[in-house]
Amino acid sequence: MSPPVFFGSAACVVAFCIFGGVFTETASASFAGLQENISRTFGWYYALSATAFVIFAFWLMMSPYGRLRLGPPDARPEFGYGAWFAMLFSAGMGTGLVFWGVAEPLYHYGDPLFADGNTPEAAREAMRYTFFHWGLHPWAIYILFGVAIAYFHFRHDLPLAPRSILHPLIGNRIYGPIGHGVDILCTVGTLLGVSTSLGLGAMQINSGIAQFFEVPQDVGVQVAIIALITLVATISVVSGIKAGIRRLSMLNIALAFILMMFVLLVGSTVYILETFVGSLGTYIQKLPLMSLWVDFTRDTDWQVEWTLFYWGWWISWSPFVGVFVARISRGRTIREFVLTVMLVPTLATFVWLSVFGGSALNSEIFGSGSLGSLVQDNVALSLHALLRELPLASVSMVWATLVITIFFITSSDSGSLVDDMVTSGGHPNPPRAQRVFWAFSEGAVAATLLIVGGLRAIQDASISLGFFMSILLVLIAMGLYKALVLERRMVGAGVEASFEKRPWMRENREQPRGDS
Repeated sequence: MSPPVFFGSAACVVAFCIFGGVFTETASASFAGLQENISRTFGWYYALSATAFVIFAFWLMMSPYGRLRLGPPDARPEFGYGAWFAMLFSAGMGTGLVFWGVAEPLYHYGDPLFADGNTPEAAREAMRYTFFHWGLHPWAIYILFGVAIAYFHFRHDLPLAPRSILHPLIGNRIYGPIGHGVDILCTVGTLLGVSTSLGLGAMQINSGIAQFFEVPQDVGVQVAIIALITLVATISVVSGIKAGIRRLSMLNIALAFILMMFVLLVGSTVYILETFVGSLGTYIQKLPLMSLWVDFTRDTDWQVEWTLFYWGWWISWSPFVGVFVARISRGRTIREFVLTVMLVPTLATFVWLSVFGGSALNSEIFGSGSLGSLVQDNVALSLHALLRELPLASVSMVWATLVITIFFITSSDSGSLVDDMVTSGGHPNPPRAQRVFWAFSEGAVAATLLIVGGLRAIQDASISLGFFMSILLVLIAMGLYKALVLERRMVGAGVEASFEKRPWMRENREQPRGDS
């Protein structure tokens, strides 16, 4: 255990929960106001930095540094491509895609940014902006955090913790108060983010179960669901990555793929394929415009409520996904890491959104036309409402509820593992007792917030942390660039032991001559 990080993180989480639970209205107003003020004041910064992270990720992939391996030169991947993709996708996107895959396109169709609502142009814009919010930008943010931690841990033996990414900038001071503060910030953000997702997931699962049984949609049922998810997630995280998280993630992806293929084949297949190809084309064409567009005229709240909200959310989740993906990526090259994590999940995300979002738009435009109003009333019911309009609804709705449940279990167990590793000083295999503590903590926090009604307040607080995380991401890019440049210069100049040592700490006393 790292006592300053462990007890500091636990104290912050308890304080957040007491404030958000006991003083719910005050906390909700305070955090919501903070999140809105950050978005309005620094919206330009969010747009610029998120776009810069995408450019930096592509630069990493295409630069000569892409050949560097995350580990010693002879290191080979611990997991195959299938397991690796299943785990990173389940941790990074799975829960949100299931929750918003149907709902977000319908929201944008009814209330688009530029077009008139409920028109063909609104449908095209709805899919384009849904692609934008779930596409390259979030994965670029995750990549920056993940590749930096993997590089410094596997290649230079620094702790598998966020503090290590600052080593090129502040040296061994990462082991002092600055490093403790960075690790605490990331641990708190991870736990609050996963806890709020558990709460939202419990609501969606409760809605699905209520379709088949006389089960009320209330807090008591949702707390019971959280308890079950937490129990299974605890067993998974205690079993370890290979025995627990890996197998559960692969099962999860297989079940989700079957559900997606069912909707594709029994639904409006041609319309879905047209939606995918057309939306992908407009996304690529207008990506620069969407990335750097800022509503400086203040004639709408759309950007604050959607794009800037998402950027803050992805950034606040970057330590969780980054540390987890780094842990499972030993032996990959930087180019392989960036190429796979950037493009493969993005393409899979676009296919999922086209299948479920396209089916929802087809139903709204050419079918019953009732999905949009239903989503406005209860977004948690959106997926089940879509499946109800397709053949074999009773089977597919049960299947969907199972997929949702396992997605939230995989988010919980991977989030617990990240907190375990960070609060144990960056150890890649933390003690089991500590794994149990953090897994139960996530469930307890989610249940407490549901009971007292403070879930929205803590969600706004965790997203507000995204602003401070974004500053950390900028520092990460600076430190990683410095480390990569100096290592390549030393390797090119024939300096020995550059893989195990830290070249940025040696540049003043052992400056190589020549140019690589």
